[in-house]
Amino acid sequence: MLNLNVNYLHDQENSTEMNDENYSKGVIVIVDDKPTNLGVLFDFLTDSGFKVLVAQDGESAIQKVEYAHPDLILLDVMMPGIDGFETCRRLKANPSTQDIPVIFMTALSGTVDKVKGFNLGAVDFVTKPVQQEEVKARVSTHLALRNLQKKLQLQNEQLQQEIQEKQRAEQSLQQAEAKYRSIFENATEGIYQATPDGRYITANPALAKIYGYDSPDDLMTQVTNITQQLYVEPMRREDLATFMQKYDTLADMESQVYRKDGSIIWISENIRAVRDSNGSLDYYEGSVSDVTERRQAEVSLRLARKKAELLLLNVLPQAVAERLKRSQRTIAESFEEVTVLFADLVDFTEYSTQTSPTELVEILNIIFSRFDRLAEQLDIEKIKTIGDAYMVVAGLPTARPDHAQAIAQMALDMQAAIAQLNTELGESFNLRVGINSGPVVAGVIGIRRFSYDLWGDTVNTASRMESHGLPGCIQVSAATYERLKDEFVFEERSPIQVKGKGEMTTYLLIGPKSLDPDDLSDPIKQHLITEPE
Repeated sequence: MLNLNVNYLHDQENSTEMNDENYSKGVIVIVDDKPTNLGVLFDFLTDSGFKVLVAQDGESAIQKVEYAHPDLILLDVMMPGIDGFETCRRLKANPSTQDIPVIFMTALSGTVDKVKGFNLGAVDFVTKPVQQEEVKARVSTHLALRNLQKKLQLQNEQLQQEIQEKQRAEQSLQQAEAKYRSIFENATEGIYQATPDGRYITANPALAKIYGYDSPDDLMTQVTNITQQLYVEPMRREDLATFMQKYDTLADMESQVYRKDGSIIWISENIRAVRDSNGSLDYYEGSVSDVTERRQAEVSLRLARKKAELLLLNVLPQAVAERLKRSQRTIAESFEEVTVLFADLVDFTEYSTQTSPTELVEILNIIFSRFDRLAEQLDIEKIKTIGDAYMVVAGLPTARPDHAQAIAQMALDMQAAIAQLNTELGESFNLRVGINSGPVVAGVIGIRRFSYDLWGDTVNTASRMESHGLPGCIQVSAATYERLKDEFVFEERSPIQVKGKGEMTTYLLIGPKSLDPDDLSDPIKQHLITEPE
């Protein structure tokens, strides 16, 4: 029967461990060799809101206390094995359990026994047979004292920590003051304090050097109005003061200032407004760096970058150049609908043997510059020139539905331009043009000298249209013809043998069909009724 009671209490004890959140008043260990006493106190204290653990002898009680660290121990004095007094002595000898309050439960009423218990560290006695309400009252009282003791101990620890921190802070402050003085005197940046009306309160040697003065005293003596004597821009200090009213702290504010000798430099300032306890402005403090060299370098860098961007735009389409500037290493795209044009000056190789190199380059520059202007007017991308050959494309890098029309007009304008140049230069150049439409792959190749180029059968066929064409004519493939036949006049050629392609039907572009003057919504159609320059 005794074993059953004890097993029941242990089961109940385990159950409470699974529901710790229901027991907020404290954890109590009851030690008694009588299961009946354990059961009564266990039920009563559990119902009163305490978490209760039980032990039947001193040895198991010590183990349970060391494991659970309860808030209070109810300890029977008379027990087999080690009695309550010895159990208490061992608990108080252990640093991890010595602060836990112990209340003895005993039928002994002698003064000697009570004195012995108190000497061992007990905080109270409960006389057996125990009265439940008395036990509850004493337990609650000592738990409250225990909590107060913990709070007092915590407050004392916090106070000691605060004292130590204050001492460390004072020591650090002294060290910081010494370091600040050293930093102030030896800093490479100018450091200052100044009144709101524009007089220096303090200045370090670096500030005097930046402004060209012999010493901080020389600076503070001669500069009596910072607004008028220092800043090149008359309202600069007032502007900074206005910002300071709103933000209190400004960083990296760049201004032009006069040095003692009248020369002008750029400075960068970090400024802080120092206010009194009422929020009124006391003074400004800040640091100054001479950034003249950096500003000059930035100007040079901007000019160099602008030149580099212009050079990049000379070899790459703008959209591709922008992607390349964003460090996109590999640029390659497929375009399903473009039209490619190749043009070649007929017999120009023979002409070059009869002309000086300088004159030859000048002639080519005149011709290709005229072509470049035409391409720009029609928003067509020039791909490259190879010797006396010229290559353009429409429909990339930005797709456009009228790519074939744009290239057709480009070809007609190029022929007109050659005719005009022949008149101006007294020459008899002939231009052979080939055009094809379809898909291509376009991308940037090269490491040191970038090149934007096209690949694919569409490109090869366009090249073949040029090389198998007729001098002074514009030969187009069937693919391009199908896209243009409703707007332009063509002459069909007899099938020709094309290298790498076999027999092909090609067409010669003659010119645009008559246009309705009222239908000018399309820019290409507008161009078609305008004589080329």
